[in-house]
This record gives sequence, C-alpha cells and structure tokens, in this order.
Amino acid sequence: MKKTRVDRKFDELRSKGEKGFIAYLTAGDPCLEDTVDIVLRLEDAGVDLVELGMPFSDPLADGRVNQESAARALEAGATFDGVMECVAKIRARSELPMIFYAYMNPLISRGFEASMQAAAQAGIDGFLLLDLPFEEAGPYRKALSNNSLNAIQLVTPTTPDERVEKIVKRANGFIYCVSREGVTGVQDRIAEGAAALMQRVKDRTNYPLALGFGIGTPQQAADAAKLADAVVVGSALVNRFHNNPHNAQGRAEAASFVGEMVKATKQI
Repeated sequence: MKKTRVDRKFDELRSKGEKGFIAYLTAGDPCLEDTVDIVLRLEDAGVDLVELGMPFSDPLADGRVNQESAARALEAGATFDGVMECVAKIRARSELPMIFYAYMNPLISRGFEASMQAAAQAGIDGFLLLDLPFEEAGPYRKALSNNSLNAIQLVTPTTPDERVEKIVKRANGFIYCVSREGVTGVQDRIAEGAAALMQRVKDRTNYPLALGFGIGTPQQAADAAKLADAVVVGSALVNRFHNNPHNAQGRAEAASFVGEMVKATKQI
C-alpha cells in the first residue's frame, strides 16, 4: 500500500525528532460547515493529525463529553454523505492528515467497501474502528488496504502480550494506545499503567505509538509525550470548542488553548 499522509507525517516527525499532536473532534458538532472551520483552525494551531469522529447514536467507547458531541451532530443533521462532503471541503484547502474515529454499524449498513471508497475519495487517510474485534477484522482490513487507507489498531492496558503481538503485525499508520481502562474523558493525571503499556508495545513494533484517553491539560500532554510518539487529545478540545461562543473570537480562543497543548507536546 502506498504511503498515506499519516505515514508521511510520522516520517517527518521522526526525522525532526518531534512528538506529534493528534486532535479529536466530532464531525458535525455544532454543524458540518463549522467543522471545516475548526479543522483549519486546528491546523493553524500546529496540530499534526485530526481524528474526525463519525457521529453515531451508540458510541460505547466514549464518555459523556464525546457522546453528547455525537448527539449534537446528529441533531444538527449530520449524515454519512454530509460528513464525506465536509472532508472533501477540508481536503480542498488542506493536506492535514485525517482519519475517521468510527463505529462499524454506519459503515456496514451502507456496505463496508462502498463506505471505504467514499471515504478515500473524499480525502480521508485511514480509520480507527472502535468496535471491530481483531479476530473478525480480516475482510475489513482488506477493504481498507484496497482503498489505500490506514488501519489504525487499538491496544489497551488489559491486552495480553500475545494479543499485542498479533495486533501490531496487522496494523499500519500508527498504534493507538489507550492510557487506561474505561471510556474517553478528561482525567486528573496520566494513568499509572500507561508507561508499562507503552513499553510492552514498543518492544513489539517499530510503528509510531500514540497515547490517548484522559489527556486534558498542557502538562498532561507533556507527560504523555515523554512516553509516546504522539499525544491524542479529544474531550478537552470538544469541551473547549463547545463551551466557547460559536463565533470567530470564540473559535480563536479555543484554538489558542489547543496551541498551548501542542507547544507543551513539542517541547519534549
């Protein structure tokens, strides 16, 4: 498979000796038009890669903040086709790497291969499929590969070493390491088991490792960057953009907060 924007970005980061910053937001919150604006502001703030949450009614891996964000997007009229149009509009103005953070139901209901084709045509670079068991992933990974899309894999603190080895052999792009048990959501500190998890995965793969779930402050982002090749921040950013006024000044202030977190990550 040819290199995606994700692959090239991590190559660039490694050549510079820099850590990456990955920002999550839900496509369509508060609306799809505003999502285009927010993603471009994230790029200006120094974000290296964006995870776009595909709105879904039952996001079981997500905590309250991201669940409510998905609900707002659906209420605002976000659809699969609308999200693809949103990605295409971003891609017309930016080469920022983007992946979908998605659940299987909306993709299978349309036909998985057709969904992958639509996403690739819109300009997405890969998928993180939250509820796809590793043992059942073979046919779906083939559809991702056929469309030159990264198949981002999750590893958690409870994943046994033998299973980690199997997962990383099937991954590409980067490995998403979940810092703690449970769902998404800001925490007071990086989970104690995160360092051990990162070491277990590093011992088994050369792919870049991203650490996410629970990171919400510049200091936490810096702490995570000491352990990983990239830091993923979601709920804190979703909250900041939601709670700030939905106007130019509010967006600029939220983007400034993102910039502080990016800066903390890059200083490691």
